[in-house]
Amino acid sequence: MLDSIWLYPLLFAASVIAGWIDSIAGGGGLITIPVLLGVGLPPQMVLGTNKFQASFGSFTAAFYYVRKGVAPLRQARLGIVCTFVGSALGTWAVQQIDPSALNIIIPFLLLGIAVYMLFTPSIGETEQRPRLSQAFFFALFGIGLGFYDGFFGPGVGSFWAIAFVGLLGFDLLKATGYTKVMNFTSNVVSFALFLAGGHVLVTAGLVMAVGQIVGARVGSGMVIAKGVKLIKPIFVVIVILTTLKLLYNRFA
Repeated sequence: MLDSIWLYPLLFAASVIAGWIDSIAGGGGLITIPVLLGVGLPPQMVLGTNKFQASFGSFTAAFYYVRKGVAPLRQARLGIVCTFVGSALGTWAVQQIDPSALNIIIPFLLLGIAVYMLFTPSIGETEQRPRLSQAFFFALFGIGLGFYDGFFGPGVGSFWAIAFVGLLGFDLLKATGYTKVMNFTSNVVSFALFLAGGHVLVTAGLVMAVGQIVGARVGSGMVIAKGVKLIKPIFVVIVILTTLKLLYNRFA
């Protein structure tokens, strides 16, 4: 339990905003992780509780995108399996190894994505010819980004989206839909392993889960209605904010 019952409305509000952001461009952890740290949870408990509540938001968004035909699951079955495996390995590894060294590398990769998006105005507006087969893509990125999400996490939605656009030729709407499917897979695996390790505050997670569902449903509906024109600017802003947050963590 938290020290005060009045902290729960704060967690709910934060999770609504995070769910909305996550369903559009990823990056909801920029809000939920600092808030969970701020209410006094230890770092491992923060990671576990964050994965718990994020699972509900990513499921809500993924379900909506699948139901609307944006992200048919039959194309992503291999990706789901590989992401499941990668996330399990990453979540196990983060409980054995300090991931702080990634604070040095990841910001510069994210900055590269932001620059690429800003200076390639037409990217993601229409579908293009794929550069990799889907089987190879999902095997490689499912294991790799699944592991990264379980081990560290910040910016994983951005990495998925740019990979879908750049290597499979998806437009940003389709890329966003499939990103949420992969996010849900890695979130729920990580949550299960953190729960098994006793690193989830269920009461806080349930309150935030409700907020995530609300925010994700609103955000995914806006994406379907407005498409790339909504996704791209929010995506770039979130990537830049994630980069700045990681640099602050590293050098502050």
